[in-house]
Amino acid sequence: MSKPPLNPNFKADVAESFKAQQAMALIRATLPVIEHGRVEVHMPWWEGVTQQNHFVHGGVVGMVADSTAGYAAMTVAPAGAAVLSVEYKINFTAPAVGQKIIGRGQVIKPGRRLIVSRADIFAVDDSNEKLCATMQQTIMVLPEGV
Repeated sequence: MSKPPLNPNFKADVAESFKAQQAMALIRATLPVIEHGRVEVHMPWWEGVTQQNHFVHGGVVGMVADSTAGYAAMTVAPAGAAVLSVEYKINFTAPAVGQKIIGRGQVIKPGRRLIVSRADIFAVDDSNEKLCATMQQTIMVLPEGV
């Protein structure tokens, strides 16, 4: 992002928020990359997140995409603000199979009240990455948090 962060402590605030999100803990997801306007969420493949064909369930892929794009948006929000998904559109492009799933989120358009962000979700098999979903999202900024 070309503009300086509105929150100089965005990395710590995003990490703290992610740690408090029980849904991400439930699916064993981590947040190893936090940069201004961009994050990555990683989730290992395990039986608890699969559907009947042993692919990662589309609902779980959607959870990863929502959090990935949402936390990318939080990196550009003001200090003390919370972010909340208003809407998103996801396209599944391939089955989510492999050793892990990586979500790469980035801000498309930062705004004071609304932030548009996106997430691309990759299934990683050995060192090969395959795009399995792409999502665009609108985020509402809650200035005083929730």
